[in-house]
Amino acid sequence: MRRYLLALAALFAPLSGLCAQAEPSPARAALATYLEAFNSGDSARLEQFRRRYGYDREVADVQELREFTGGFDLLRVERETPNSLVARVRWRDGEMREELRTLTLGEGPAPSITIVGERQPVTRLGQAAALAGLEARLRQLAAAGGFAGTLLVARHGRVLFRHAYGEADRARHLPMRLDARIRIASAGKMFTAVAVLQLVASGRVRLDGTIGDYLPDYPNREIATKVTIRQLLTHRGGTGDVDTIDVDWAGDRSRFRTLADYVAAYGGRAPSFEPGTRVEYSNYGFILLGRIIEVVTGREYQAVIEDRVFRPAGMIRSGYEPEHVDVPGRAVPYARREGRLVDVASRYPWRGLPAGGGYTTAGDLFRFAQALQSGRLLRPDLLREATTPQNGEGWYGFGFVTVGEGRERHFGHGGDYPGSNAWFFIYPETGWVTIALSNLDPPAAYRPFRWFEPRMPID
Repeated sequence: MRRYLLALAALFAPLSGLCAQAEPSPARAALATYLEAFNSGDSARLEQFRRRYGYDREVADVQELREFTGGFDLLRVERETPNSLVARVRWRDGEMREELRTLTLGEGPAPSITIVGERQPVTRLGQAAALAGLEARLRQLAAAGGFAGTLLVARHGRVLFRHAYGEADRARHLPMRLDARIRIASAGKMFTAVAVLQLVASGRVRLDGTIGDYLPDYPNREIATKVTIRQLLTHRGGTGDVDTIDVDWAGDRSRFRTLADYVAAYGGRAPSFEPGTRVEYSNYGFILLGRIIEVVTGREYQAVIEDRVFRPAGMIRSGYEPEHVDVPGRAVPYARREGRLVDVASRYPWRGLPAGGGYTTAGDLFRFAQALQSGRLLRPDLLREATTPQNGEGWYGFGFVTVGEGRERHFGHGGDYPGSNAWFFIYPETGWVTIALSNLDPPAAYRPFRWFEPRMPID
């Protein structure tokens, strides 16, 4: 109750110096109702607000914004009339940036309200201040249960910040260690892409070769003859996806133990669209790339990655041991279910896949970054191609997310899965490498760098 009263006081305090009437203006009352509904994230409250004020935003869209920003804290009302105002708010999560929200009430007989947001720029900090702020943000997140895992920041090859937070095993109260092995979800696509591009460099695979060139017995002939390696690497193949997220694998893991098992189960499908005409994120497409690696090399995918990626990069604590194997230092994955954290290891596939999974450490990912940039894993021209937008939408290369321009350009990959979240990005023009691994649901690993990225120095 005390927190509720304090929140109301903070909301209406800016009024006290502006007007003395007992009742707030219509615009101020609408703002209070909006913030209460928005910050709650509750569908019923948001729908009630929509109907009362004729708000034209869908509830799901508002909830998505609420999830991304963490809600709004009102700083002050900068301008107002009885039926309109401009409020300065601050995001509670993510970038924690300030935003101007302009609220206008319609004058017709039917209720109508317009709310427009204008994000304010974030000031870049010096290196020491940015890192100190990052540490403060992490402590805040960890204390609130918003982050558990490991985080590493380096610049120009030197590690500047490395810390572990939370617990690796809550049942046994084992603290998170800096060398904790944490599952990485889709960030593992980078390893698959590197192995494929190594085969391209050696002439054993062609970017414009088709699936059928390497998997001649692929069940669906249209997929086999039309979809290219290039399209698989850029999510433009139309190969569909696989049912791996939040499935109860505990009693049926043996059904999908090998990549050939996935091809047998999903390979008969026709393309979901004409290959090359659209972008549709496809985990199955990367499983196909892994299967092609196996057929071309004559070796199991996981062994190829260990030999061609992990070993040259010095990634000694990374691997793909199956879920039933007791791996020393592997953190337990925890997903939130009905308000509490639950061990969801039984919800994971048999082992890590070419589309994601496996486990690594923050230190090993830093070694991966160094190996990439030094040319130990890929020729510089192939790395440039892989980290240049290739999919037509400007955000994905060959197995790497690649965004930003100029000194803000960065490439890498995130990873989202129940109980696993990864962030890995290299900023080649400014020398930064940012890494976070969490054994909690997304966006746990994203939260620290959503704050840090717009504030870190890029000069």
